[in-house]
This record gives sequence, structure tokens and C-alpha cells, in this order.
Amino acid sequence: MNIKKTLTQIKNQLHNSVDVANRSIQKNGVEIGFVYLKSITDNLIFAGSIFEPISEYEGDLDFSIISQIVKANDVSEIEKKEILDKILDGAVIVFLSNSEKILSVDIMNFNMRTPSEPPTSPVIMGPREGFTEDLKTNLSLLRRRFHSADLVLDSMFVGQVTKTKVVLAYIDNIVDKRIVKEIKKKLEKIKIDGIVDSYYLVTLLSSRPNSILKQIGNAEKPDIISAKMLEGRIAIIVDNSPIVLTIPFVFLEDLQSSNDYYTNYIYSTILRFIRVVAILLATIGPGAYIAFQLYHYNVLPFKYLITIADSTQQVPFTPFIEILFISLLFQILYEVSLRLPSYLGLATSVVGALILGDTGVKAGLISPPTVIVVAIAKIALYTVPEQSSQITILQYIFLLIGASLGLLGLIGGMIYFLAYANSVENYDTPYLAPFSPFILSDNKDGVFKVPINKMEIRPKSFDNQKKERMK
Repeated sequence: MNIKKTLTQIKNQLHNSVDVANRSIQKNGVEIGFVYLKSITDNLIFAGSIFEPISEYEGDLDFSIISQIVKANDVSEIEKKEILDKILDGAVIVFLSNSEKILSVDIMNFNMRTPSEPPTSPVIMGPREGFTEDLKTNLSLLRRRFHSADLVLDSMFVGQVTKTKVVLAYIDNIVDKRIVKEIKKKLEKIKIDGIVDSYYLVTLLSSRPNSILKQIGNAEKPDIISAKMLEGRIAIIVDNSPIVLTIPFVFLEDLQSSNDYYTNYIYSTILRFIRVVAILLATIGPGAYIAFQLYHYNVLPFKYLITIADSTQQVPFTPFIEILFISLLFQILYEVSLRLPSYLGLATSVVGALILGDTGVKAGLISPPTVIVVAIAKIALYTVPEQSSQITILQYIFLLIGASLGLLGLIGGMIYFLAYANSVENYDTPYLAPFSPFILSDNKDGVFKVPINKMEIRPKSFDNQKKERMK
């Protein structure tokens, strides 16, 4: 093999990028070439485990000797067509002038953060590990929880440019293989230039991609994903993303919290009832308030009606414009708080709460009852943060319905929305299960929660091989 020509060809194929390292040495009449990417490989390991053992070896060198003296765990012989893929995966490719064989040594070293508690799922008691952007780390977090040969990790590459590694993780003797095949088929059909994050797959895997309803589950903690896999779900882990997707998905999953399983079951039931009430307040609260104020004020208690009349008589805007303005103001403050540097967050809160809120009321631009209603609705929104984007959209829809059609319109809108949600299925799993259709055994972990020793059966809301989980 012509080492100099081969190294030049590879560097040209990589467009002479600044992080391409190639070098060659002469040893006992044999020329040895190395090529790798400095940006994603460990240069110290290369020097200590590959270059030094080869340069210091005194005997005759051939392919079998090289593969033995290299001090690395992942050493393999590869074909010519695999060279670029291995280099891009962080391997060092070794060539010998007296052999046509090619050696690959994996010494990848990406900069990565260590597993820590994710901001989306904090717990008072329970595991605090969270997934990271490194695929190998995420797979190891799952492996630690399943000491079983039935854990399957099936990988494929998605994205014509990025070639992002996607891993399907599931329990072989529990999961419904038909759903696994359907997900694989959809992933193989995806023709896109790149997958930057797992969220790119959400729309592509959803049965109704244009629906406002969430149809794919997600979590950032390995204990949550492990629990879902034990129920028969498939986890989709995407390289460079700390968010793991799960299929099938039902609305009930977002009503649950990881804290529910690490505290008293009666207390967990109470919290779930509070979340249901909070969802109703967040969704129809502002719409109901404006409907009562515009169309059904005679239903309100007389003293409360006087309070509203006194507080709104100086406000120059109509009730609808007023509540829409305050809702948009809260949304703007939320967006600003997300994007501002953390040290400016406190200043934003002070400006939003004191100057815009209190001063606006004193100036007569907005009324105190409207501020309270919108504030309660916005706070209630984040009792179920996974559904916040969907509930925000519904909040504005029901606000328009309440302002234009009153209470009757709100009731009609709720009936229509529930009927629509009831018609949604993703991978043959009803969105509102186990409430519609009603499945008694699944409601042991519904709004009501029973002790763990009473949950003997896996969910019937979606198909799985083993129904019994406890004998």
C-alpha cells in the first residue's frame, strides 16, 4: 500500500479540514501511516497507546503484530469503504505499507457534561441522574438499571448529512414487536439532511403531525424511561440529545410525576387531583371569566359583581382586550425570562411584577380581578409543564370562544375538543386511555394511585407481550 498517496486521498475527501491529522513513520523497513480527527480523538491516548508502542517495537512489523501491541480496547480490521465513517466516529486509522489490511482504533473523546439532575424533572426523593448529550453515557445509564439479556439496543443512522445515531431501546419479552417494526419502518423512510435533536423525530413519527395534541412521550431521566420500558414502551435515544422519546404515549403520562412514585400514594392521589383542577383552570379559566363578565354577570354573587364593576369602570379597554393584553404581557415576560442571562432574571421579575403589574393597576389601565385570573391561569399552566405549549394554545382558543359565544360556547368547545382528543390514536393507542376507553386496571395508576403492590398488571391501554408484572 502506498501510504503517502492513501493519506493524501483521505485528507482530500475530508476537504483538508484543519482538524485532520495524518502522519507516517518508518520502522524496520515498513512505512506506517496514521489518520484521525484531532477535534474528537484523545491525542494523549493516541501518543501513549498507539504511536509509542509501535515506534518502540524492535521486531518485524506486520498487521497482526500491530493489532496486538496497540493498547486500546476497541481495535478492529475494517474495509476501505468504512474508513471515512470510522474517522468521523473518532477512530484512528492505521495503514501499513506491507499490507492491504486496515486497522481501526477507537479513541473518541468528545467534551461532554456529566449526568446531573435535569431542570425539567427535579425530585425531592428519588434518583437525580439525568441523560446527557452523549449517546454512550445514556446507554450506560439504562444498562445499569437492566441486568438482563432481554434489554435490546437496536441502532440505525438517520440524516443524510449528519448521519445521527438513533437507538431503539426496549425489553424483548415485554414489548409488542409489531410497534417496534412500525417505528423502524418510519425511521428508515425519513429522508432529511440532518437530525440535530430528538425533537426533530416527534413530528416525523406522529400519526397526526398537524395536531396540537402531543403524541410522543419524552423524559430526561433514566428512571422514568426505565419505568416506561417496563410497561412495554419503546425508548428512542438520539445522539447529541438529552431528551429521550417514548412510544406509545397517552395523556395520563404527563399527569403523572416521578415524585408520585417516591412519596405516599394517598398524597400522590391528592396532587394528581390538584393537577387536573389546574389544567381546567389554565385551559378555560380566562375564557370562563370573560364569558361571565360579558354575558352571564347575573349569575355572579352580587358583592363580587360590585367589586368587578368598581375595579373596571376606570379601565379604558373592553374586557376582552384587557384580558388578551394581560395574557400577552405574561407570555412576553415568560419568553424574556427564558432568553435573558440568569443575572438579569431577577430584574425582569421585578419590572414585570411591580412596574407593569402594580403600576398598571394604579394607573387604571388594567383591573386587579383580571390580573389575578390571568396570573392563576398562567401559574396553573406549569403544574403539568410537559403540556404547557398545548394548554397555552387551548387557553387562547377558549378565550376567543368565551368572548364571542359565552358559557354555552365554552361548553360546546370543550365537548368538541374532548371528542377530537378521543378520536386520536397513535400506534393503535387511544390518546385518552385509560379514561376513554375506560380500563379499570389501568386506573390504579390514573388520577387515583394505589400502592405499588396492587399494580400487578401492565397497562392494557397499549399492546404488550406480558400482562402480569407481579405474582
